Amino acid sequence: MLTEEEKKEVEEELRKNERKKAAAVEALKVVQRHRGWVSQDDIDELSEALDMTPDELDAVATFYSLIFRKPVGRHVILICDSVSCWIMEYERMLQHLTSRLGIRPGETTSDGRFTLLPVACLGACDRAPAMMVGETLYTDLAPEKIDEILDKYK
Repeated sequence: MLTEEEKKEVEEELRKNERKKAAAVEALKVVQRHRGWVSQDDIDELSEALDMTPDELDAVATFYSLIFRKPVGRHVILICDSVSCWIMEYERMLQHLTSRLGIRPGETTSDGRFTLLPVACLGACDRAPAMMVGETLYTDLAPEKIDEILDKYK
């Protein structure tokens, strides 16, 4: 069940749009900001407010790679696997991350600290390879730089 604060924020998003459905992504982001992810119960409740079916809203949620439909770690690492990053040693960076964190892509560390997710593009092709932790973009990656970055996140 949405909290009063979440309902208020969703209502604010609804007021910004002529059509309720247009607020779908922002409403999903409201819930995720408060809970870390969007559950099926959240989809069911939000879909009513947006005049959508749960399946329609789920389709929106699963289309966007930054809407999480299952619990994630405190820090989500998005590693770019686009062609540019792949050419610039994406596989080496991914191997370093999986080794350092002890998880495979799509998994969360046992302490709940990190979730590792490949993503199609981070828009940093000129500074590949790239990854994001939360909302911070990191480029020109090397294993040593990845270690420094991870050490910042407790």
